[in-house]
Amino acid sequence: MEVDRDLPRHRAPSLAVDVALITLAPGGLRVLLLRRAGAPFAGAAVLPGGFVRVAESLEDAAARVLQQKAGLAGIFLEQLYTFGAPDRDPRGRVVAVAYYALVPAVRLAAVPAAAQLAAIDAPWRGLEGGEVVLRGEDGHALRVGFDHARIVGMALLRLRGKIDYAPVGFELLPAQFTLLELQQVHEAVLGRALNKDSFRRRMLASGRLQPTGARRTDVGHRPPELFRFRAGRRGRAATS
Repeated sequence: MEVDRDLPRHRAPSLAVDVALITLAPGGLRVLLLRRAGAPFAGAAVLPGGFVRVAESLEDAAARVLQQKAGLAGIFLEQLYTFGAPDRDPRGRVVAVAYYALVPAVRLAAVPAAAQLAAIDAPWRGLEGGEVVLRGEDGHALRVGFDHARIVGMALLRLRGKIDYAPVGFELLPAQFTLLELQQVHEAVLGRALNKDSFRRRMLASGRLQPTGARRTDVGHRPPELFRFRAGRRGRAATS
């Protein structure tokens, strides 16, 4: 193989990973954001991220970022897209490989004090795609650093494209769930209401649900049946 003798003279860009950690809360999807301490974008809301170490794979770097900055491991993690606009980072040429992670809300009880779960407000419908508006607890739009609003928009677009044919929605649920809770996940991802009867028929016919024989008892009406995702079909990409 011919050696490129000019290679040492090329100035290499820095390589980073950013992770859009998404969960479901009352009212819709949320993404974990951290307050950036230093420049650039000091004080802005940003995704967990960091530079890739020399002897580290991209997947290991993304898992490390989640562990260090969100205290989470062993959750669904999938590579999303590479963001490489020359001006995406004011510090210099930084290429970011973005990942998205999915986690049930119960796993986020101990997130760092500096973190917040921002509401994802998509001003586009269906699979149009684009940036999203990220809103704080008061409903106001947050100042988001870098191109992280675009990364979250890309993660939402990926979820919308996969929710009907891949089992990603189950990653946002506890181990046992009701059909209504599963429908709420689909509605939050798709951004629209679904017909209850047709959704139930489709899910029960999919072969992905396994009845547990138990019912949820912490409700004031007829206890709904609990299901679990059929063993061996979750398709989880676990971090280490």
